[in-house]
Amino acid sequence: MEIVVRQGDTLSQYSQLFMIDLQLIHDSNRTIPHNSLSVGQRIRIPGFVTQEYQICQGDTLASIAQSRNLPLDAVYLVNPGINPNNLKETQIIKVPRRITWRLVNGRQSYDYAKLMKDIERLLEVYPFLQVPSIGNTVLGKNIPEILIGSGGKRVHYNGSFHANEWITTPVIMTFLNDYLLSLTNQNSIRGLSTSRLYEQTTLSIVPMVNPDGVDLVLHGPPVNEHLRNRVLALNNGDTDFSGWKANISGVDLNDQFPAKWEVEKARNPNHPGPRDYGGEKPLSEPEAIAMAELTKKRDFTRVLAFHTQCEEIYWGFGNLEPPQSEDIVEEFSRVSGYVPVKTIESYAGYKDWFIQDWRRPGFTIELGHGINPLPISLFNEIYQKSLGIFLAGLYL
Repeated sequence: MEIVVRQGDTLSQYSQLFMIDLQLIHDSNRTIPHNSLSVGQRIRIPGFVTQEYQICQGDTLASIAQSRNLPLDAVYLVNPGINPNNLKETQIIKVPRRITWRLVNGRQSYDYAKLMKDIERLLEVYPFLQVPSIGNTVLGKNIPEILIGSGGKRVHYNGSFHANEWITTPVIMTFLNDYLLSLTNQNSIRGLSTSRLYEQTTLSIVPMVNPDGVDLVLHGPPVNEHLRNRVLALNNGDTDFSGWKANISGVDLNDQFPAKWEVEKARNPNHPGPRDYGGEKPLSEPEAIAMAELTKKRDFTRVLAFHTQCEEIYWGFGNLEPPQSEDIVEEFSRVSGYVPVKTIESYAGYKDWFIQDWRRPGFTIELGHGINPLPISLFNEIYQKSLGIFLAGLYL
């Protein structure tokens, strides 16, 4: 929601008026000098939208504000120049409305188009978010990163490395939405104050690492005849892509990282296909390159990669993980009921590479039980179990 600056206004005044943390207002207006507002300048207030209201007989601005539990000044700020003594029936004014409900509907088939639409809606209401691109997919889709927070602890979450594990994306996006609601409504989540998390942590989220693959699983092969024929051939002629984990080129993105890549390569398929092919060399695919470059750029404190199957948490790699990884995974297990597993015979994954090269805590979180892709009917159960992990990833 935008308001127009009047003589003598300050951001602190807006913070008190709308009951929004001052830091959120600062971060929603990054290009504006905070100590020198100009009359007529437009300021974005997070967590609010404006709605049109038609004046009825007997209405006053005070009665309209009171009926919506708003300070009168809030109504003036979204209606610059309005004359309260000259309201006319059928006149249209704007009224602020606080967002108290989710904008993300995670309990549905969640493809790339839905993700991008939800990001756009969240950005409109929560302009303190930043959404840079980390790169593009094989088919040229932008891979968005979402940044939230202003703290020195740099935490990263990602989902949908594997195409048929796409349910991880709406789970992550639902957590993000709940985090935003908590911040702008000054509510806790499971008794935890999120304003402190925002101040201490910068959270990086790549909700869909593999958009081409997700769309392939959900919608079938592309219209382009050459590409369609290629992916059908890689899928043995089958039009059912529910078993597809790879990117559109048939490379498994979570077998693409230089962490014993040769070992994984030797025991997996030696040609592109629906799963487990690690490519001709590490970091050959644009999606994997984008994730590697992002990780180097951000210098994360810890990373959590969300996958599906087994309700387990993998937290080790070659005994290179730091001692605090065990303490962290024990807390993850306590708040979720998931089983910690230090090592498995699997290499070349994103968290493996992170542990190996940074010697910092990295985790692969396996959500849910069943056959991939997990049915959306399990969404609520998965979200409730994983919510504690999302929170602990920030407060530990």
